[in-house]
Amino acid sequence: MLLMLPGFASAAELKVATWNLEWLTTGTRDMPEDVHPKRPEDIDLLRRYATELNADVIAIEEVDGSTIAARVFPPEQYSVHMSHDHIVQRVGIVVRRGIAYSVNPDLTGLDVDPGHQLRSGVDITLQQPPLRILALHLKTGCLDQRLTRRTNRSCAELREQMPPLLDWIGDRRREGVAFAILGDFNRHMDRREQFWSALRRVAPLIRATEGYSSPCWGGEAFIDHIILGGDARDWLEPDTLRVLAYRETGPEWKERLSDHCPVSVRLRVPD
Repeated sequence: MLLMLPGFASAAELKVATWNLEWLTTGTRDMPEDVHPKRPEDIDLLRRYATELNADVIAIEEVDGSTIAARVFPPEQYSVHMSHDHIVQRVGIVVRRGIAYSVNPDLTGLDVDPGHQLRSGVDITLQQPPLRILALHLKTGCLDQRLTRRTNRSCAELREQMPPLLDWIGDRRREGVAFAILGDFNRHMDRREQFWSALRRVAPLIRATEGYSSPCWGGEAFIDHIILGGDARDWLEPDTLRVLAYRETGPEWKERLSDHCPVSVRLRVPD
C-alpha cells in the first residue's frame, strides 16, 4: 500500500521544480540600468503560471525576498524559505503546505566573491520521506568553456564554487541519504563535460535534463537542472521531465516574465 503524504500531488508522488524568476523585485536597488522591476500585472501572470505548475517543492532563483515570492506562491498554499544573503538575486525553496521540512544552514561557501554578489545555496530536509534538497544559482558566464581557462573570470569563479558543492554531495553520500540539487547551474552539462564529470566522481548521480533540450523561448540547451543522488535516483518517474513554456511569445515578455521557464519532474517516493 502506498504511503499517503499530506499536500503531495497524489499518493506517494512528489513534483519538484526549479524556476529562475529573473529579477523578481519591485524596487530598483542594486539593479543594472537595463533591467526593469516587475509590474503588478507581470507578477499576477507569474502567479497564474505557478498555479499551473502546481509543484510540491520549487527551487527559486533571482528573488528579492519572501514577501514578493509570496505574491507568486500564495501563503495559504506554500511556505517560502529564502537564503540569508543581503542581495536582490536570492535563492529560495518553496514548499507546499502540509509537507513538513527542517531548515539546514545556507551553503555560504558558494559565495566565493561577495563583492560581486554571488549567491549562497539554500538547504532543507523534507521529513517524510527524508529527502535533503539543495537549491542553488551558480556563477553566470561560463556555459561551455573549460573551467581552467585563466582569462575568463566567470569560469574561474565557477571553478571556485565547485569545492563547496562537491563537499556537500560527498557529505550526503557518507550519510547515506536521498538528496536532490535543483537550480540554475549556468552550465551546459553534456555527458563528458568537466563540471558534470566532477560531480559524478564524488557520488553516483542522475540528471533529469540529460540528453534533452529545452523548448523555453523557442529552444535552448538546459542550464536549469534537477540532479538526484542516493536513493532518490530510483525515485525519478520516467518521462516526467516538463518545461512550462510561456504562452506570451513577444520579445518584451522575456523580460516581463522571465528568461527561464519552470523545469519539473515527478518522484515516486517509497512506501
